Amino acid sequence: MRNLADRHQYIIQKIQENGQVSVVELCNELDVSAVTIRKDLKLLEDKQLLYRTHGGASLHNPYIRDKPVNEKAVIQAAEKDLIGKAAAAMIRPNDTIIIASGTTVLALARNIVPQGNLTVITASLPVAMELSSHPDVDILQLGGQLRHSSFSVTGPFAEKLLSEISCSKLFIGVDGIDPEYGLTTTNLMEARLNQQMLRSAQVTVVLADSSKFGKRSFGKICNLHEIERIITDAGISKHMVKALEDAGVTVTIV
Repeated sequence: MRNLADRHQYIIQKIQENGQVSVVELCNELDVSAVTIRKDLKLLEDKQLLYRTHGGASLHNPYIRDKPVNEKAVIQAAEKDLIGKAAAAMIRPNDTIIIASGTTVLALARNIVPQGNLTVITASLPVAMELSSHPDVDILQLGGQLRHSSFSVTGPFAEKLLSEISCSKLFIGVDGIDPEYGLTTTNLMEARLNQQMLRSAQVTVVLADSSKFGKRSFGKICNLHEIERIITDAGISKHMVKALEDAGVTVTIV
């Protein structure tokens, strides 16, 4: 399929079906060079039919801005609650866990029913407040600079404390998940803190509703191979699930 119009029609149909396409896949399926495909994607982007990404293209704008926590809270709220319930089921009696920040991990906190004594280290003020009513939950609130958009802390004080801690699991929310680029957040300082959280936990579990996939933001947290599991909702595409599983990530769909 070497005709320009035919290639463009194929690319548009493929991206409408899957939400995104990769240069490698299109090269194999259309039997043309990567240079040709990149030129095709540039022309289609100029026509505002797609957005180019690292290694491919997306139907939706992959770049995201920071949003206030009250604005994020209403986005896919039902899905976040289901994700939070599934994550809470992973917590074991007398566990020690890290909970990062964001509205999806707050849904986790709301669904926690402690078994025995639970220790929670968190950067999120809303998470700490949510869990403060449980007498069997010991909370270590990280200190640092407060982010007003998320009511969470970042900075060297929190990073230093985490460097002296080892926990069984990290539950983390993200702003974007790109199969090739990895996990990102809108704030560089938060990304640095999240990186230290990963080093302090034996297992990393990402809580992300389906709107986060195929997106990327300013601060990179890690690559996909550095996490063990993602819990998400049924809105995720089969194409994305395969890409995640090919990277060695266990995907739980609620």
